Amino acid sequence: MSSETSPANCRGWAARDPSGVLSPIEFNRRIVADDDVSIKITHCGVCYADVVWTRNLYNDAKYPVVPGHEIVGTVKEVGPNVHRFKVGIMLELELMYCYKIPDNLPSHLAAPLLCAGITVYTPMMRHNMNQPGKSLGVIGLGGLGHMAVLFGKAFGLKVTVFSTSLSKKDEALSVLGADNFVLSSDEHQMKALANSLDFLVDTASGDHPIEPYMWLLKTLGAYALVGFPSEIKFSPASISLGMKTFSGSITGGTKTTQEMLEFCAANKIYPKVEIIPIQYANEAIERLLNKDVKYRFVIDIENSLN
Repeated sequence: MSSETSPANCRGWAARDPSGVLSPIEFNRRIVADDDVSIKITHCGVCYADVVWTRNLYNDAKYPVVPGHEIVGTVKEVGPNVHRFKVGIMLELELMYCYKIPDNLPSHLAAPLLCAGITVYTPMMRHNMNQPGKSLGVIGLGGLGHMAVLFGKAFGLKVTVFSTSLSKKDEALSVLGADNFVLSSDEHQMKALANSLDFLVDTASGDHPIEPYMWLLKTLGAYALVGFPSEIKFSPASISLGMKTFSGSITGGTKTTQEMLEFCAANKIYPKVEIIPIQYANEAIERLLNKDVKYRFVIDIENSLN
């Protein structure tokens, strides 16, 4: 979560230790090299990966850590070997790759697409979940889940949302446009959908039973896991009977990511976001951990990091 202020000077907010508490920092960056693109950051999305890095959950952090990987900005300078991006255009940066933002895709809405968007879009395309009239189940309704619902409806699918929280029903049906809502803890509701779904996208990271969902798939149904539960358990029968497919996915390649951005712009598929100043970053992280956001925080870097 940083913004370049000069060719050799940057400002941002960083964590100094595993507490993850963020505070202002100034640091130097190298001059633009032959293959580099220098941007002035305008917006940055907030996701759980920022918690992982700042709090050293994988024991590989090197402090200070300046988090943020859903970055949008304006090109300030490019190296002599860079020909795809010109000074002044808007682009997105994700894990060292740059993508051009379509003119009709607002920058603050583009940021979360680089994580929540591409994470669900990739397996949906890989498993041909873009066939109008087919049925899709989305497990979990957070940053990832709400994007799966939006993509599913744009593809012409009949979308059912599964959640442990009944409070999300109105949001799923009235705001996101899902066709059905199921309280996953209700055994009767679950059994009523046996052999009814063509596809499942599982976005839930907390531990949850997998097998009950496997029995909801039709013959040749596909189950894509994009969350990170601590373990996965289901019987061989639940996948073998019906010749179903179970796979995992985490992100997408450069071609698929650019394709997704163009698709979102053309179909006005926008994530639901809450815009915040960078000074609110610590509170946003805590709210994220408490699942108190609909459905993604986006930091207004341009107007708050001075």
